[in-house]
Amino acid sequence: MIREGLVVLFRFPQTNQAEGKLRPALVLRKLPGSYHDWLICMISLQLSQEVPAFDDILNYQDSDFVSSGLKAPSVIRISRLAVVAKNMLLGAIGEIDSQRLTRIRGRLSHWLVGT
Repeated sequence: MIREGLVVLFRFPQTNQAEGKLRPALVLRKLPGSYHDWLICMISLQLSQEVPAFDDILNYQDSDFVSSGLKAPSVIRISRLAVVAKNMLLGAIGEIDSQRLTRIRGRLSHWLVGT
């Protein structure tokens, strides 16, 4: 069952529409309505891609690192979003804690409203 805060696997598309590699992604929120669509963001091992004060780094020492299912420190790339149907998410590997999810959503929300 998909739910907010899960780390799932997804073929995240490239910005040029080319098919992407299978990558972890964070489930941010179910979209309203009768469809089973979810807002997700990419997770990458490329820490150098972090947008400071926007993206979120998950390190070994973080309390939710083990539960995330990730194998190495990773950047949760809030700037790489997708809306996908539930059946495109290929399974959960872990979960982040609710405090991190709230922080990530807050950053995204502040950016959207321009504050």
